[in-house]
Amino acid sequence: MIEVDRAASGVTTVTMNRPRRRNALDSQAMADLCDAFIEAGQDADLRCLILKGAGGGFSAGRDLKQAADLNQSEALAQHAAWGEAFKALRRLPAPSVAVVQGAAVAGGFTLSVATDFMIAERTAKFGALEMANGFPAAMCTPILAKKAAPRIGLELAMFGTLESAERLHAAGLINRLADGPEGLAAEVTAFTNHIQSLDPTAVRQTLAAYRAAESQPLEQALTAGITLNQLIEASGRFAEGGAAFHQK
Repeated sequence: MIEVDRAASGVTTVTMNRPRRRNALDSQAMADLCDAFIEAGQDADLRCLILKGAGGGFSAGRDLKQAADLNQSEALAQHAAWGEAFKALRRLPAPSVAVVQGAAVAGGFTLSVATDFMIAERTAKFGALEMANGFPAAMCTPILAKKAAPRIGLELAMFGTLESAERLHAAGLINRLADGPEGLAAEVTAFTNHIQSLDPTAVRQTLAAYRAAESQPLEQALTAGITLNQLIEASGRFAEGGAAFHQK
C-alpha cells in the first residue's frame, strides 16, 4: 500500500497506493509510511521527498472502517504510530513536497499540510473533516497552528468544511497550482529540479535553520544565524562562493 521509489537523482517518491479506499491508511500503512520517512531520512543522498497518492487522489486519511474494528489497545497503538509518522516527516533533512490530486481530507489533509511544500491541481479539495463527524482534528490542529495564519488556521481546523485548492493557495498553504495531470507533473518536475540545482548542503542548512526559527524568539533565531554564518566562513564556503561569483 505504501510504495517507495528512490531515483538516482536523489528524489524519493512515496506513494499511498490504495485507490479503491481513496488511499485511506490502515495500521499497516501508517507503520509503512513512518518507515518510509525514517529510511528516506537516513539516505545521505536524499535531495527531496515527494509524497503523493495513487489513482488520481491524495488520501482520505485514517481508514475508519478498520478503525471501527480495533480494540482500545490496538487503537492507542495506531494513534501513536500515526504521530510517529509526522515526527519522522518533520525530521527529514531534505525538503518534502506533497503532490495533491483529488481529495486530501482528514488525515490526508494533515499529511499534505505537514510537508515543507505543496503542489496541487487547481481542482483539488481539502478539509479537516473530522469536525464534521463531531471530533477535533487532533493532529491537524497543531500543524495548522504552525503553518497557517492564525485566523485562517483556526477556521480550517474548527469548521470541518471542504475547501478549494485556490483558497489554500491564497492562504499560503499551497506553493504552486497546476491545471490537470500533465500540468501537475510538469510543475512538480520544475519544482524538484530547482531544488536539485541548489547546493545540497545549503538546502539542508536552510531547512534546519527555518524549522528551528519557527519555534524560537527572533533574537535567539538571529543568534543562531550568526553562528551559522561563522561556521560557513570557517569552512571556506563564503570564499568559494565569492570566487565563483567573480568568475561569472
